[in-house]
Amino acid sequence: MSSIAVFARPSPLDALQRWLPKLVLAPSMLIVVVGFYGYILWTFVLSFTNSRFMPSYKWVGLQQYQRLLDNDRWWVASQNLLVYGGLFIAISLVLGVLLAVLLDQRVRREGFIRTVYLYPMALSMIVTGTAWKWLLNPGLGLDKLLRDWGWEGFRFDWLVAPDRVVYCLVIAAVWQSSGFVMALFLAGLRGVDQSIIRAAQVDGASLPTIYLRIVLPSLGPVFFSALMILAHIAIKSFDLVSAMTAGGPGYSSDLPAMFMYAHTFTRGQMGLGAASAMLMLGAVLAILVPYLYSELRNKRHA
Repeated sequence: MSSIAVFARPSPLDALQRWLPKLVLAPSMLIVVVGFYGYILWTFVLSFTNSRFMPSYKWVGLQQYQRLLDNDRWWVASQNLLVYGGLFIAISLVLGVLLAVLLDQRVRREGFIRTVYLYPMALSMIVTGTAWKWLLNPGLGLDKLLRDWGWEGFRFDWLVAPDRVVYCLVIAAVWQSSGFVMALFLAGLRGVDQSIIRAAQVDGASLPTIYLRIVLPSLGPVFFSALMILAHIAIKSFDLVSAMTAGGPGYSSDLPAMFMYAHTFTRGQMGLGAASAMLMLGAVLAILVPYLYSELRNKRHA
């Protein structure tokens, strides 16, 4: 006796439930593809053209990249990025780790202290840059205040000194971001198995040794996450420089993002600005790709 399988046709409601998540996500995916990856591709194309105030698609090959590498202002901006980015990342990591370790001791008023250190992260870089511009202005801020109090020999004029102004950017950026690093590491420290720490204490290990040899080495993923975020902030820094120094004095505090904006939108050299943007993207990928590769390889071998 043969049996006949009867398959019920899916109802319109079932089809709607199956397609509804895709329909909801479609606008967001379209915005990401067009507004992010599409514009990256468009910028890449413009970097090989002679575009000026308006896009032009006359192909000039690597001419814009050659002009960029021959531009003294670009090299000043790149050197400033190395100094600013290196100090900003290193100091933010050190301060963030130290603050996280101190708060991990269950100090009193921990919630209040954590809020105080996290508060700067709630501010935009424009606000941070403006506030520190006032504080470090020799005619308005700390310099004038201390001299008015009788410290006539005190001088802190880094904001107007071409060879030291980049360190003012470091001070402002560290003030804003070190609390965020603290929060990342504090979350990681709170996830460490306390039995490991107690066992090390039973063996006679001191608290600094426990953190340096046991706890902090286990927070590798937190360290790399903080490193990626800080490096991204450093490379794309524009609003802090714009509000605090505007790239001055002259262009002694220029950064690549400031260089890109100035040449693209104020000097009518869109092709040159696009080339600088692509080199900035290359710097981000040079940091991000090895990290992602190591993470994927570790997961594959796990």
